[in-house]
Amino acid sequence: MMIKLSERRIACPHCGHHLHTTLDSSGGDQDYYDECPSCCNEIHYHLHIDEYRKKIQLTVDSDDE
Repeated sequence: MMIKLSERRIACPHCGHHLHTTLDSSGGDQDYYDECPSCCNEIHYHLHIDEYRKKIQLTVDSDDE
């Protein structure tokens, strides 16, 4: 199985801090949380693989949205 990695630049939904995140699309659609290194709040990542258009869709929000 080929591992598909890509990097995205995102902004923390809490403090606006810009950070780079590496996405692994080999596992299909994913929902996970990570901590912002600047404000220490949880960031919610929703990764969707659009097989038809061959695109990765990433939604980033705070846990309370």
